[in-house]
Amino acid sequence: MDNVEDLRPAHVLVLPGGRPVGTTPPRPWHPSQLRMRLFTDALRLRLSTYDIAVDLVDYRYCGWNDDHMSPVRDGLRAIESVIRRRGDVRFGLVGHAMGARAIAHLAAQHGVESLVALAPWWPADDADLIPAGRHLLVAHGTEDTRTDPRMAQSQTMAAGDRGVNTRWRPLPGAGHFLLTDPRWWADTTADFLTCTLAGKPTTCPGDDHAS
Repeated sequence: MDNVEDLRPAHVLVLPGGRPVGTTPPRPWHPSQLRMRLFTDALRLRLSTYDIAVDLVDYRYCGWNDDHMSPVRDGLRAIESVIRRRGDVRFGLVGHAMGARAIAHLAAQHGVESLVALAPWWPADDADLIPAGRHLLVAHGTEDTRTDPRMAQSQTMAAGDRGVNTRWRPLPGAGHFLLTDPRWWADTTADFLTCTLAGKPTTCPGDDHAS
């Protein structure tokens, strides 16, 4: 049965970054929002070849907001909306910074198979929430001063030890905002999602445990 092709549709949701605290709506013209729209468009262009839909999650608020975990609630609503429209779906979740924290909290949702954490903000060992068997790519600029690449790598290694299928991808000299070599961030993400959602995950190139 392992060789039976999974014919369920695949859908990717992209969750932007934000602030630790913020109760105002994100501004559409803010650079972080504009960057993630361009990033989402690049993913959509690549993944449409494989009939994988891509949507950017709209946030009600621009912050995490402590126990309210605002982007997690927005991500859950987006997942439920896709399921209502498309039925049983295989999900890929992509998050930058705060969005990467949100996808860790959403990783146990039904249908979630692949996660891409870009410059993740994981202040509370959030990667521990990712269940074994999921596919996780973590990409981080080595010169990021807003979120710690060493902490991200350590949590990626720990996830691999727990049975998460992990890939660690550092980008030397890059900072936090995906501005250094934007194509690298988009291509690395698209290649991983193509492999895990439209290919054979066990043979994806570069499979590792954050070594």
